[in-house]
Amino acid sequence: MSPTPIPTVTLLPPATGGEALSLAEILGRGALAIASYAALGVILLIIGFYVIDMAIPGKLSRLIREERNPNATLLACSGLAAVGLIVAASIWSSGGALQEGLLATLVFGLVGIAVQTVAMIAFDRVAGISVRDLVKEPELQPGARLLSVTHLAIGLITAVAVV
Repeated sequence: MSPTPIPTVTLLPPATGGEALSLAEILGRGALAIASYAALGVILLIIGFYVIDMAIPGKLSRLIREERNPNATLLACSGLAAVGLIVAASIWSSGGALQEGLLATLVFGLVGIAVQTVAMIAFDRVAGISVRDLVKEPELQPGARLLSVTHLAIGLITAVAVV
């Protein structure tokens, strides 16, 4: 018995100079793109975590893991969710061009992290909500909720600006 040929899918019509790719090639390229964006997303989330760590007094991982501080946890979660929104919007807007998309995702992700940090510090000053005081509190505080929503709003605004 002869092996069954792998199906071929045409990405562009041949009249436009498009090449016919096998299903395996399409899946391979797609898997590479997913892995690349996922790796970059994880790197940006790690960078985001450490930037949030620098903006919040105390060691963030210790505040969360050992002290189980709900205010620090909520601020970190909202900051990382906002980074995720920015990364997802950057990927969405890349239009399928992998290298350009990865570069745009990196740049927009870093800009989003910087904007969030500046906004958190500015909001702290304008609203008179001290992050330093919030993370000293053992109970969840209204100010942490407000700053968390601010993080998400800034992430959403930045994400929409990317698209």
